[in-house]
Amino acid sequence: MNKNQKTKEKICTFFASDYHFEMISLPYIDKNLEENKEIVILTENNLEETINTLLERMNFKEEKRNKFLSIDWKNNDLEKFKCIKENLKKNKEMIIFIKGKENYIHNINGNIDKWINNSDKIKLIDCYDIEEIGSNIDKIICQYQKILNTSGEKETDCIRKM
Repeated sequence: MNKNQKTKEKICTFFASDYHFEMISLPYIDKNLEENKEIVILTENNLEETINTLLERMNFKEEKRNKFLSIDWKNNDLEKFKCIKENLKKNKEMIIFIKGKENYIHNINGNIDKWINNSDKIKLIDCYDIEEIGSNIDKIICQYQKILNTSGEKETDCIRKM
């Protein structure tokens, strides 16, 4: 996480696989789509195949399945940054998932700082590969205000030194 981040809120989550990430994020995405927030998924790898497979196996109505599929699950960061800029110009609230290895998350957060000027319309969710970070999970959690799990956002229990 970039300590100079100018966004309103920072959240983290952890995943064991692409399917696991999607299972954690879908209820949260659904809730925020209902609130007319824009969802952007910046991902180190393409998630189209796994999200299609997952949605085929879940018992969603076609309308809800189509809402999820309307989100761009590909790994095309430049296009998504352009979309983020447009949404900011329109003053839209956004949830941005940043999913990948720790270095990818760090680099994307740096780019967000450069591309986006002090917006409180954005909520960032850094999504870490649990296998990569291993025993550093507590250290990472303590850098965030909240953690996202299948039941939603929860305050972290860390004591931060300011």
